[in-house]
Amino acid sequence: MEPFSFLWIFVLGIVVAFAGGFSIGANDVANSFSTSVGSKSLTLKQACTIAVFTEFGGAFLFGQRTTETIRGKIINVELFTDRPDLLMLGMVCALFGAATWVIFATSRGWPVSTTHSMAVDWSYDSGVASIITSWLISPLIASVVASAIFLATKYFVLMHQDTSFQRGLVAVPIYFGITIAINVLFLITNGANSLNLDKVPAVIIGPIVVGITLVTSAFAYFFYAQWLRRKILGKESNLKWYHIFVIPFIGPRYEDSDSIEMGERNPTKDTIDENSLDSIQNEKKSFFKRFLSKFGDLLQRGVEQEVADYKAHETQEMHDNAVRFDKDTEKLYSFLQIITGAFASFAHGSNDVSNAIGPLATIYLIYTTGEVDPSGVSPVPLWLMALGGAAIDAGLLFYGYHVMRSLGNQITYHSPSRGFSMELGTSLTVLTASKVGFPISTTHCITGATAGVGLCNGKWKALNWRLLAWCFFSWALTLPAAAIVSGSLYAFAIHSPRI
Repeated sequence: MEPFSFLWIFVLGIVVAFAGGFSIGANDVANSFSTSVGSKSLTLKQACTIAVFTEFGGAFLFGQRTTETIRGKIINVELFTDRPDLLMLGMVCALFGAATWVIFATSRGWPVSTTHSMAVDWSYDSGVASIITSWLISPLIASVVASAIFLATKYFVLMHQDTSFQRGLVAVPIYFGITIAINVLFLITNGANSLNLDKVPAVIIGPIVVGITLVTSAFAYFFYAQWLRRKILGKESNLKWYHIFVIPFIGPRYEDSDSIEMGERNPTKDTIDENSLDSIQNEKKSFFKRFLSKFGDLLQRGVEQEVADYKAHETQEMHDNAVRFDKDTEKLYSFLQIITGAFASFAHGSNDVSNAIGPLATIYLIYTTGEVDPSGVSPVPLWLMALGGAAIDAGLLFYGYHVMRSLGNQITYHSPSRGFSMELGTSLTVLTASKVGFPISTTHCITGATAGVGLCNGKWKALNWRLLAWCFFSWALTLPAAAIVSGSLYAFAIHSPRI
């Protein structure tokens, strides 16, 4: 076809690709931060603030890759050599079908695999069979790994009531080094393919990772652990995060309550004055300012939803079946949990943005050249990666709270130590499985890890089995639902009467 033909398909492709990125942000980003929000290590607004930068950074900096998976392996592009316009249309329909299903699943609070909704090889051996296998393998392996991490923490640290905090101060530096090492490996393997870091020989990566582990563990022991001891146990409320780097060299930082003096107030007079002032200010407000205020409230609606305590009256009985540990000791794991979530979010942005932008890159290439590249491989322009990153951020900010509610405290009780175990178990499972070739899904892994840690309470009632069943049901629906929508739309389009 002639280059720059079918402009309407290209424009429509941009719209549905943004919708696809929106659905990824709304559903998949919960994998990274739902445990942090559920355990109250972060508020929803804080988690979204971190994720906005990590997701966009991962997509923009490390997400520039070829679209081989979408175009070369999933679709035989040579079939469209004579009709590149039909391939453009097919990519639009595929994006629409995937986005429609994922957004619907998100509205129900179902964590689904956005990769499976976008790209499916319908051959049995390497396609559907491996995906079905992943429904069982992914959550099973992640649950075992996460449970092992939590049980080690439980019996070596948390169960010792009188010495749990001191034991935690010793364990945290070890976990800190291991966490950094695993997450660095996770980024090298899954988040930096455009730099080919995953092809660096193991004899080089090994010593580097060991060195990183030792250095970060030493730093955590001599600096971070001492800061935690003084901040949590010593109640030095004026210690700030930047004091970590100089903690051995500074004195006590207690709050000087004597310096704060409150004057007496006349409640009646103050109320009258405040009401009068509000009335005057409201009169002076212009329509434009009121509009901006309403618009700002709308933008913040998604990040001000309740997550950790959502439907607390319905989950209280389930949470009561979970064993509670010393609160000060639990706080030791909050930062580790946040670090793991941030790394996972960065890697997620670099990986899953291709689910939405890969098809759009195909549309863009055909639109600008008028041809189908038979190799199925092409570079992705940076502006497309930026579009994908922005779409993921938008989905998280406006709609991400739905799945976060499901994975955070709705399946089982969350605490910082439990959430850390879930996140680290998921990262370790994905890292290992991707290297040995097991079919894996991050969504399935975090769900399995959550269930596995919940079972460590020793009581079946500590888990929401009904919600877990719905999650598994939604995984099974993902393939046929997305395929039926996209396939029906494509068939309708290409077989419609023409003027």
